[in-house]
Amino acid sequence: MALPKRVLIREVGPRDGLQNESTWLDTSEKQRWIELLTAARLPYIEVTSFVHPKWVPALKDAKELAQSLHKKGDITYAALIPNEKGLAHFFEANLDTGAMFISSSETHNKKNMNQSIQETLPVIKQMTADLKAAGKHTRAYISTVFGCPYEHQVPMDQVLRLTEMLLSYGIDEISLGDTIGEAHPLQVERRLDILLERFPADKIALHFHDTKGMGLANIYTALKAGITIFDASSGGLGGCPYAPGSSGNVATEDVVHMLQKLGIDTNINFPALIKAAEWIETKVDRTLPSHCLRAFHSHTTS
Repeated sequence: MALPKRVLIREVGPRDGLQNESTWLDTSEKQRWIELLTAARLPYIEVTSFVHPKWVPALKDAKELAQSLHKKGDITYAALIPNEKGLAHFFEANLDTGAMFISSSETHNKKNMNQSIQETLPVIKQMTADLKAAGKHTRAYISTVFGCPYEHQVPMDQVLRLTEMLLSYGIDEISLGDTIGEAHPLQVERRLDILLERFPADKIALHFHDTKGMGLANIYTALKAGITIFDASSGGLGGCPYAPGSSGNVATEDVVHMLQKLGIDTNINFPALIKAAEWIETKVDRTLPSHCLRAFHSHTTS
């Protein structure tokens, strides 16, 4: 199958990237990073999560940050919403997209959400209705689609059931997560063969981690299957706090570089993207896993 001509990147660094960081970033620093990502013309930026500070201390300033953003009209600003209280904060901040979360693994869902899958679904259904009534775009994450740290392989029937239910609620886009970086190209191909027989490709995004170096290979496989929406994190920052061993998300600049080499348009400013990754690397004070960032440093110091 021919590769797509255009791909949409969902930047999740300020939320998914920072949620597991021990280094605290001030609200003004997060705001500056989001401004740099905005300057790179990323079409979607997930800025924070309205989760209780007890569970994700790195994002305890979510409300303050979301209300202080200097938003640009053609950029979608999103946040993760775990419950109705988080939804109220989302509406106060007047962001564009509300993202919700569920796991395809019962054990992972209980550890992450402190409730069962069946308890989570009605909450998502009601929040989706509230968001749609307010004219907001909706997104849902299904995690552990390609492997779970507790249950190992999640049955494909469970992934299909949750995808169908979430779409029936009116969710605009579903992001399928490789939470622990276990996915490989053959698995991606087989799972997408089944999924895309039942659901349109433009409703599906993929969220890969690069734990074992398979991120770009998995994205290339998904491109060939017709997927055109991918999550990525500036610098490769991130990891799930409820998935032991999970390392960073696939780096945004690595994904964009590959897409450019494949002749696929993203409308993203690559030099500005590198600048954003370079900036956040200095703030977390450690070397990030982005290959393009390493190459940039090597070039500038040689």
